[in-house]
Amino acid sequence: MKLKLQMQGISGSDMNSTPMGERATICLFGRCNVGKSSLINAITSQDIAIVSDISGTTTDPVKKSMELLPFGPVVLVDTPGLDDKSSLGNLRVEKSLEYIDRADLILFVVDAGSKFSDDELEFLEKIKEKRCLVVGNKCDSIADEERKDEKIDIYVSALNNINIDKLKDMMSKVLGKEKKEKTILGDMMKEGDIIMLVTPIDSSAPKGRLILPQQQVIREILDRHGIAVVVQVNEIEATLKKFNDIALVVCDSQVFKEVDELIPQNIPLTSFSIIFANYKGALYNLYNAARVIDTLKKGDKILISEGCTHHRQCEDIGSVKIPRLVRKFTGLQDEDALKFELSSGVEFPKDLSVYKIIIHCGACMLNENQMKSRMKYANEATIPMTNYGISIAYMNGILERAMKPLEGKF
Repeated sequence: MKLKLQMQGISGSDMNSTPMGERATICLFGRCNVGKSSLINAITSQDIAIVSDISGTTTDPVKKSMELLPFGPVVLVDTPGLDDKSSLGNLRVEKSLEYIDRADLILFVVDAGSKFSDDELEFLEKIKEKRCLVVGNKCDSIADEERKDEKIDIYVSALNNINIDKLKDMMSKVLGKEKKEKTILGDMMKEGDIIMLVTPIDSSAPKGRLILPQQQVIREILDRHGIAVVVQVNEIEATLKKFNDIALVVCDSQVFKEVDELIPQNIPLTSFSIIFANYKGALYNLYNAARVIDTLKKGDKILISEGCTHHRQCEDIGSVKIPRLVRKFTGLQDEDALKFELSSGVEFPKDLSVYKIIIHCGACMLNENQMKSRMKYANEATIPMTNYGISIAYMNGILERAMKPLEGKF
């Protein structure tokens, strides 16, 4: 098991550190045998990826989380060669190219001693809108005076550790140019505020722990010197009697209706899913799309999309609760009246045109760039995309109340 974790670029300490959705994604692309795997090993100072002279050694993306100083937490992704000619080569290349949209920074690795191939020039054109550093690897194989290709940003040798620290410094500076210090709760809280978090513990809750959005919000409240009061639905009334100055209530989307009925109107109320939509920079479009649910008719297909993978329980929110609520809201109660499809993890359908609407999770496992890429695909296909919290609040008639704490953000 230890070997398997290392090969996937996950160590025991990584599991307890910065969540993947909070890490900048750095993807290494290039032809087979230009030294991508050697470079990721050099950058991380660990033997994460298998290095071999055999073409096509890297068959699946390999990930490694690290701290890139002074920028902060990142995840590096080593992808299969773009010119993989093996029997599964085309599928591997296609899978690799999906990472273009997930990348906050691309390291395009080329052989310093070779001219750019037509495929490499085509790839550069494909990523011209992305932040990219072109890395000429194996620079120790050519003389200093030959290192003058204007398309190459830096010459390195992964094998002999030449200019690796300089490359890491360049990576940090490029990523840092647009780094914004954002908080999940933004100006919805200030120091000393009491924030009530309603976190139901039901059959779909993970054993012995809270889900990631709940963990992150609690940590932020503590970091910002607020007071986090964590309760379940049946504890709300007793808690309100003990605290008369609650500044904000944030609830799990699936208990929106019950919480709305229990929380006085003078106390701001929203959901984890909604504040994360704002945090990921997608709130405006997600909010506007919710009204499309009114227009659903028999035969329409709805995509329920989640950014993570998990074992689905009998009352799973994505596969059970939201479809049930949509059917009830639209009056299309017959099992076959509306067709629901599920996607999870890194997979996102390429053809979105078959759907009437996309209802996405809170995207806690996706970084901002990944979420915006999904929004971009939906916009290009002219398919409206909303999320769990917004759609549930809309169908329960409490969307305006749920959005009020974020006035000015949408």
